[in-house]
Amino acid sequence: MTTPIPVDCRYTQEHEWARTEGNLVVVGITHHAVEQLGDITLVTLPAPGTQVQRGDSFGDIDSVKAVSELYAPIDGEVVERNAELDRAPESVNQDPYGAGWMVKIRPRDTAQLEDLLDAAGYAALVAGNG
Repeated sequence: MTTPIPVDCRYTQEHEWARTEGNLVVVGITHHAVEQLGDITLVTLPAPGTQVQRGDSFGDIDSVKAVSELYAPIDGEVVERNAELDRAPESVNQDPYGAGWMVKIRPRDTAQLEDLLDAAGYAALVAGNG
């Protein structure tokens, strides 16, 4: 069974998604990334006020298989982190595009979102990765 790739998000080559909500950008990891990681056991996220740079690591995610870094899809300031993941990291497995979101960023330049993959581009990337 293939999970649909939401068309209202943009995607990074590293399998993060970014969705605009008002003047903020919500960031998480994709269903494909979750499948690769397996059961998620810990999510380490930055505190509000942290500045992030596109392409730089802003935290990490631990699973039964590996520890993976999380990469910022855009430049900006973290204004909120999903504190619920401290208690229930498995939310990322259960609902990566909803309850499993990671951070909300106030973007420095929303035009950077246009540099990310759309749903069709991300689907092609995933298909190429087997």
